[in-house]
Amino acid sequence: ERGLLYAPQISLAVLEAYQRHLRSYRKADGNTLAVGGQLNRLSTVKNFYRWLLQRHVILYSPAEMLTLPKEEKRLPAQVFSEQETRQVLGSLDTEKPLGLRNRAILEVLWSTGIRRMEVANLMLSDVDFKRGVVNVRQGKGKKDRVVPVGHVALEWVTRYLRSVRPHLTQRADSGHLFVTYHGKGLNRGTLTQIGGETIREKARINKPGACHIFRHSMATQMLDNGADTRHIQAILGHEKLETTQIYTRVAIGHLQEVHALTHPEEQDETWTDRHGSASDAVAAEPQTRRERNHAEMERALVSRKRSRRR
Repeated sequence: ERGLLYAPQISLAVLEAYQRHLRSYRKADGNTLAVGGQLNRLSTVKNFYRWLLQRHVILYSPAEMLTLPKEEKRLPAQVFSEQETRQVLGSLDTEKPLGLRNRAILEVLWSTGIRRMEVANLMLSDVDFKRGVVNVRQGKGKKDRVVPVGHVALEWVTRYLRSVRPHLTQRADSGHLFVTYHGKGLNRGTLTQIGGETIREKARINKPGACHIFRHSMATQMLDNGADTRHIQAILGHEKLETTQIYTRVAIGHLQEVHALTHPEEQDETWTDRHGSASDAVAAEPQTRRERNHAEMERALVSRKRSRRR
């Protein structure tokens, strides 16, 4: 419309006008573009101009002065409780070949927290049974990482490898860990279908989502059980700690215990003398307040873990 045909003709003002256009643009359904959609388009423009600059097609990049919108860090839409997770896993008929395969898939998703595409890309050689890890190759951001996998998930994978996979790979074998009836790797759509149908049709849990809800749930449950956010960050493959810290806003149970045991108002001795303490346990020998609080937290965590096992 402006008659601008060549990259050197584009100024910062033109790019800012394009940015305003993206903010006001409405899709066919009448909704505006999400911040993520705007960010994707503007990032493409920035990368294109950076490429032109590197090849000396232009002398400077006006896009470098463009301020990109920040995508809001939202809470996970839904998470499972531990009971709901077990309900979903237990709803599969593992006497049937695909039921056993699907149980192994969902167990791996819950145990490792890896993404849908990452589980689809797992090869047989990526599972290290001796070390108890899976090698995620070229995950999000084209980065490799090693992720712990629990013994329960490995037991289900072992059952699948012994009883089901040999029958699925009689004609062809792509080498993927989880395969279709034709021996090919599963695609993202199939994994979404497996997760969604198991959650809502078999387990009858009315929550949206499919594979990613296991990732959200795993992170939330581990934080609630006392895991450190930096450890969760490494497992999930988050580049920034801030992304992982979103889950701390969901895993509130452990934070409430820490608050009750360490907040100054909760330690008001005069109030406790008048009204009694929430915990009347007395140490066998004198302790400092910090030592007493640390011991209380340790006991609380052990108690929570025992109650969950029951």
